[in-house]
Amino acid sequence: MRLLLVEDDAMIGGEARDGLQRAGYVVDWVRDGGAATSALGAESFDLVVLDLGLPRKGGLQVLNEMRAGNNMTPVVILTARDATTDKIAGLDAGADDYIIKPFNVAEVAARIRAVLRRRAGRADSLIKHGDIVVNLNTRKITRQGADIGLSQKEFAILAALLERPGAVLSRRQLEERLYGWGEEVESNALEVHVHSLRKKLGREFIRTVRGVGYATTNVS
Repeated sequence: MRLLLVEDDAMIGGEARDGLQRAGYVVDWVRDGGAATSALGAESFDLVVLDLGLPRKGGLQVLNEMRAGNNMTPVVILTARDATTDKIAGLDAGADDYIIKPFNVAEVAARIRAVLRRRAGRADSLIKHGDIVVNLNTRKITRQGADIGLSQKEFAILAALLERPGAVLSRRQLEERLYGWGEEVESNALEVHVHSLRKKLGREFIRTVRGVGYATTNVS
C-alpha cells in the first residue's frame, strides 16, 4: 500500500512516516498543500494522511479540490485542530476519518486499515482466495492452515493482487505499490518477487499475462 503523507512539521512527519513504514506501508511525504496537489496529480496513492494547517494551501482546500476533481482516494485527516466545527468541516468535505494530534502511530495505522477495509467493501481484515488466507492486520498468511512467511514487498504484491482477484495489474501499478520516491527500482525486481511468491504459494497462484502484467488465477 502506498500512502501520501502531507505534514509540514519535520518531527511529527518523521514520526508518522517511520511508524507507517514499520507497519508495512510505502510512504511518500510532502510538507505543503501545493506539493500535495502536485503529487496527487502525478501519482496514484492508496490513501492520503492529511494535516490541515499547511503552508501554501490548507489541507481542507486540498481535500475540497480532490473531491471536486473526482479524486476519491481515501483521506485520513491528522491534525491538531480539535474543534467540533473543524471535524464537521473535514468529514463533510469528504475525509474518511479525523484523528487529533498528538497521536499514536499504531492507532493511525489501525484507522488506515479500517478505512481501506470499508472502501474495499470488507467487514473484516481477512482476504480468502482458494486455500490462501491473508490477514491484513497481522500480515499473517496461511495456505491450508500452514503459516507462510513473506517479505514486505512480497506481501505488498500479494495484497495488491488479492484486492482485485482475477484482474490484471500492470508492472507499473505493482511497482507503484512497492517503491516510494527516491527508491531505486531494479529492472528485474518485480519478477524476482513474483517468482518467490509462486514458490511459496504455488506456481499456479499468479498468472502472467504476457505484455500486460500479472493476475491471480481465478478460483471456483
